[in-house]
Amino acid sequence: MPAPGDSPVRIDAWLWAVRQFKTRSAATAACRAGHVRVNGERAKAAQTVRPGDEVRVRVEGFDRHLIVRLTLVKRVSATVAATAVEDRTPPPPPRESVPIVPVRDRGSGRPTKRERRDLERLRGRDGVA
Repeated sequence: MPAPGDSPVRIDAWLWAVRQFKTRSAATAACRAGHVRVNGERAKAAQTVRPGDEVRVRVEGFDRHLIVRLTLVKRVSATVAATAVEDRTPPPPPRESVPIVPVRDRGSGRPTKRERRDLERLRGRDGVA
């Protein structure tokens, strides 16, 4: 008989238990949408995970790389959840390397000729061939 924490568990329940999603139904929806991969393969909600499996999940637009350490079925405290998962997500890029995107106020209409030229200059498309 396997020790507690070693038995296979559904991926949607595990993602909810280790606090990657607020609800289990949100974790199930992410699996249906194809945002969850287990060992490189697209995962359905009922797929089981075991300790040592690599899980890649897209949460709020960012990919998270997780390694299963313990299998949890029920939601537990944050300290216990932290021991059940190893987070190998690379750090986000520094703010300096992220390009600044110009934002116009909603409903302000089309840009004027001057604003359009300023936007093109900012984007690096001066129109000079």
